[in-house]
Amino acid sequence: MALSAYIRKRQRSLGYAWQGLRTFWKTEPHARVHAIAAVIAIAAGCLFQLNKNEWKWLLIAIFLVWITEILNTAIERLADVVSPGYTVAIKHVKDMAAAAVLLSAVFAVVIALIIFLPKIISGS
Repeated sequence: MALSAYIRKRQRSLGYAWQGLRTFWKTEPHARVHAIAAVIAIAAGCLFQLNKNEWKWLLIAIFLVWITEILNTAIERLADVVSPGYTVAIKHVKDMAAAAVLLSAVFAVVIALIIFLPKIISGS
């Protein structure tokens, strides 16, 4: 494969990924909830002047929530196409995908508490 064809394919793939983000943003109310939470967390990080390690954990938590929410949405939409009617198996699949989002959100809250609670208590 020629280099130019390879680059074009990569550009197309990147375009599909951006389209997926746009679709997620436009169609999922949770996208805006997560965006607000991320902005608040980043603003708090700036306010409390987090060190590099604290920023690392905060960003891991933020991105983990976004990634699991996007995967949850994709799984739910695929399940709706595969099985438009109610089935227990599809319910279990959707519940487990939602559980992944819940766990990532709990992880994010724990990270936020570990980072910010001591700073709030000490007043720095």
